[in-house]
Amino acid sequence: MSDIIQLLPDHVANQIAAGEVVQRPASVVKELMENAIDAKASIIKLIIKDAGKTLVQVIDNGSGMSVTDARLSFERHATSKIRTAEDLFLLHTKGFRGEALASIAAIAHVELKTKQESDEVGTQIVIEGSDVVSQEVIVTPKGTSIAVKNLFFNIPARRNFLKSNPVETRHIIDEFHRVALAHPNIQFVMYHNGGEVFNLPESNYRQRIVNIFGVKTNEKLVPVNEETEVVKISGFVGKPEYAKKTRGEQYFFVNNRFIKSAYLNHAISSAFDGLLKDGTHASYFLNLIVNPQTIDINIHPTKTEIKFDDEHTLYAILRASVKHSLGQFNIAPVLDFERDSNLDTPYNYKDVSNPNTPKIEVDRAYNPFEEKQILGKQTTAFKRQTPMNWDSLYVGLESKGTKTQQDFSSVQFESEEQTGSIFKDDSQVETKQTTFQLQNKYVVSTIKSGMLVIDQHRAHQRVLYEDFLQHITVKESMSQQLLFPVQLHFSTQEVEIIKQVKQDLEHTGFQFSNMSEDSIEISGVPVSVPESEVSVILEQLINDIQNEVPDSNFSSTDLLAKSMAKSLAIKTGQSLSVMEQEHLVNSLFGCKEPNMSPTNKTTFITLPVDELERKFI
Repeated sequence: MSDIIQLLPDHVANQIAAGEVVQRPASVVKELMENAIDAKASIIKLIIKDAGKTLVQVIDNGSGMSVTDARLSFERHATSKIRTAEDLFLLHTKGFRGEALASIAAIAHVELKTKQESDEVGTQIVIEGSDVVSQEVIVTPKGTSIAVKNLFFNIPARRNFLKSNPVETRHIIDEFHRVALAHPNIQFVMYHNGGEVFNLPESNYRQRIVNIFGVKTNEKLVPVNEETEVVKISGFVGKPEYAKKTRGEQYFFVNNRFIKSAYLNHAISSAFDGLLKDGTHASYFLNLIVNPQTIDINIHPTKTEIKFDDEHTLYAILRASVKHSLGQFNIAPVLDFERDSNLDTPYNYKDVSNPNTPKIEVDRAYNPFEEKQILGKQTTAFKRQTPMNWDSLYVGLESKGTKTQQDFSSVQFESEEQTGSIFKDDSQVETKQTTFQLQNKYVVSTIKSGMLVIDQHRAHQRVLYEDFLQHITVKESMSQQLLFPVQLHFSTQEVEIIKQVKQDLEHTGFQFSNMSEDSIEISGVPVSVPESEVSVILEQLINDIQNEVPDSNFSSTDLLAKSMAKSLAIKTGQSLSVMEQEHLVNSLFGCKEPNMSPTNKTTFITLPVDELERKFI
């Protein structure tokens, strides 16, 4: 039998590696931006077109590469960061596996321009599908520019798996945020389809967070600082009252590298125990500095997961640090019943040692009993003025009272108004309760064949969903004007999402009076929407769109109606009156598809009499 094992050709091996490293355009953005940071760049520009499918370009002013380095950078497992196996556990840089550029070049058209500061001219290399098309000398500024065009051009199957442009753009912006937050000392600029999306100047960590997520974020942040022999923790957590229903603003950085860790996230959650509402998640932006020898980065192809030597100690320190910060800034409640928070020293004045004593001025010559001349009349302080003819006030009251008592005996009361009824024997008709509420979750009703059990939350979702869908489609809806417009603050990315669905929101009854980069102003809301629920609805809508952005075969109108119905539907645990129960049942069976909720879950079940009888056998 002949040999059947053989070595893979280089271009096939590169495409296999690309499957691990490059999952979507955002993966290319991450790898190229991290290479620019390793090159000690102070300004990094990201340019994308068509959500990165047509172009992803990163330009930096870093150290650049020589002619030989530029050519070797596209070879597999070629890196400048590792010399021996021990270096894998002493990493202070980003890209170290030497697979990024080789993998990207295997599935795209790549154009590299680079120049070192000491060289007079630079190098340009053009590669298409791992094949070097040209290498020549060019004039270019110091640094490196890498343009990745037509991603997955030679693997159509992989390209078909990419999502719509809004989805891919969101992933790119997420990666941009992660890299920019980890390095506030570097200026980052991002362009999409020729328009500037972000321009983040060099700043401190707090200012970088505010520049990304909006000015309103500044008042939500609580600083966290702790330094031990195991770890140095710095960063911010969000105040509990600003907690969101989504996990969007949760960032862990270990040695300036973004990571995901459910274990460390649980430490934050336990620190906020008792401070958050159900279903909400705290925001945090925390950077952990640890000894590189105590972590293993190379356990995941995307390097977003890290293995720690002593996770339990790290968990305890992180939890205690966050709790201490919340307590230090009076975020956490205290068990001091005698304490009056109004008497607390303001934070800005806690270091003032010698407060100024207020001056008290007293008029020692004041006499409350001395007589004074007021408008020609002589009066004495505290002297009561009484009317001279007070006896006349009571003259005749006795006789009037007697007459009044006599008059009451002849008073005739009006009989109650009697109205006719359109039904016969109206006095014999009794209203019977046909619905009952079970566990404040289910509405039970009787039908001819047995019993009907309705999930009140899902049923109300279906009713609201079809109602909103009709308003948006017909483009006619009732709107109630607000006496004072509601101003809500969001990040730049979230405002852009609202702008995309603004027209559909207006068809449901919302009215927008102003929109800026990080805030919106609402002057009118749908009749069925209370003013207090506006921010909840929009946050839920943004979350739904971010996690389920409609493709070309999916209706954004449908998603909007689903999101609003989910936010406004009556919740499990809410008590309903008999009238509300009956109205819900009637409205549900007036829908086109009453048996399913908008998320394709069963709204009601029937229990036939036969099945009930079998239970008693």
